[in-house]
Amino acid sequence: MRMIVFASLILSNLFFAQTTVPDDYRKIPDILDTTEYLYPFIVPDKDYGYWRVLTNDTDPEKAVIYESQMPDFMTINEPLPEKGFFQQCIGIRCFSYILACKKERSVYFSSEKQLRDFIGTVDNLPEAVLLAQTYGFSVDTSNKVSSSYKMEDRHIYLYVSKSKGCPEIRESYLIKINRKTGKLESKNNGIYFKAENCNQTVSP
Repeated sequence: MRMIVFASLILSNLFFAQTTVPDDYRKIPDILDTTEYLYPFIVPDKDYGYWRVLTNDTDPEKAVIYESQMPDFMTINEPLPEKGFFQQCIGIRCFSYILACKKERSVYFSSEKQLRDFIGTVDNLPEAVLLAQTYGFSVDTSNKVSSSYKMEDRHIYLYVSKSKGCPEIRESYLIKINRKTGKLESKNNGIYFKAENCNQTVSP
């Protein structure tokens, strides 16, 4: 019986340690695991006179997550959209959306695909992380296999995470993003963390 348990522990450790990050990858800064901190780094693919990121909060002051420089003469008063990107719940402050102004006309971006279209060319690391989030990936700074990156002229490579289930299971993915087109390719590297129960939320 002891031999079986010992063998299981060895196999488990091998299973969770199978992914290694190459030396030319750098750690993604911890601050970039928070979505709200990514929006200021967006360089829109098109020229907008003004744009802002909001939640569906009914209080206009609490709804704003980020806004670009707004011209003095411009005022925007638009109704809340019925849906947005990164939906987390039902009710207020449950999703986000972008309201932009182009040639004095308001334009909504209220889905993950529309957010990718708004970003367009991937100019920097925060844009790459945000684009990855639109496909369900996230940065988990507890492990190199879920928070590393390499930037090249044509592509950005990220080691990121996807979680599922209860108890939670986290899998490492290597994704490749075409900086010009935003096209994303991914490879599953396997499980790197498994919680012991449903209440466990922090990796060891």
